[in-house]
Amino acid sequence: MRAVQSDKRPGTQSSEADVKFVRGLGLLDSTMLVAGSMIGSGIFIVSADISRLVGSPGWLLVVWAVTGVLTIVAALSYGELAAMMPRAGGQYVYLREAYSPLWGFLYGWTLFLVIQTGTIAAVAVAFARFLGVFTSVISATNWIVPPITLSSKYAVSLSTQQLVAILIIVFLTIVNTRGLQLGKLIQNIFTSAKTLSLFALVVLGIFIGRNADALDANFTNFWTPGAVLPIESDLPFVGAVAATGGALGMLIAICVGQVGSLF
Repeated sequence: MRAVQSDKRPGTQSSEADVKFVRGLGLLDSTMLVAGSMIGSGIFIVSADISRLVGSPGWLLVVWAVTGVLTIVAALSYGELAAMMPRAGGQYVYLREAYSPLWGFLYGWTLFLVIQTGTIAAVAVAFARFLGVFTSVISATNWIVPPITLSSKYAVSLSTQQLVAILIIVFLTIVNTRGLQLGKLIQNIFTSAKTLSLFALVVLGIFIGRNADALDANFTNFWTPGAVLPIESDLPFVGAVAATGGALGMLIAICVGQVGSLF
């Protein structure tokens, strides 16, 4: 959306009422925008990470089911808030009105400096990571600038994978600065591609990937955790736990798995 100002006769002063947003997004565009925000690249990545935590197909589905319930609750909550406060700003407006302008201010800067920037970076790296499947040139270990150690835990480097991620962010930023029409076209194309890819995976899994070995691997030990990764804590007095460590271990694994699925 973009702000426009109505024509005024020379010598007159424009008021705030003369400036308004143009409704440049249709129903399809808005649907694609929301769906594109919800269906990210994470769904193609985090299932493997969750499987390493919970260790079985059944518990993997439980993690996604819990994620779905939480997402529906959040969507209904945001729907109520949007109906109560139909103004541009989203969460900033809700926090400002519910608590105080301070919390809206803090959220706005956190969104700009951490939340949205981190999400964009993660999705760009995911894109570069999958693009590297088609060519070995794009790799996390194919260094342009070898790691420069800053401390025992931090280093600065630049790989071809990181370079591709940076370039895709720059490209999409330029595209969005060219105007709403081009931006929504790219959004619609990307969302359609993601949705069709998920649909294709389901169809291929049912009709082509269905075989005795796959069924045996997925359903023989449907609820029994196999090889899992231990979940370690940064606190020295808290030991590592795993999904195979009883009900508490599985509960912790499910909760940790939500980090990826909710992302």
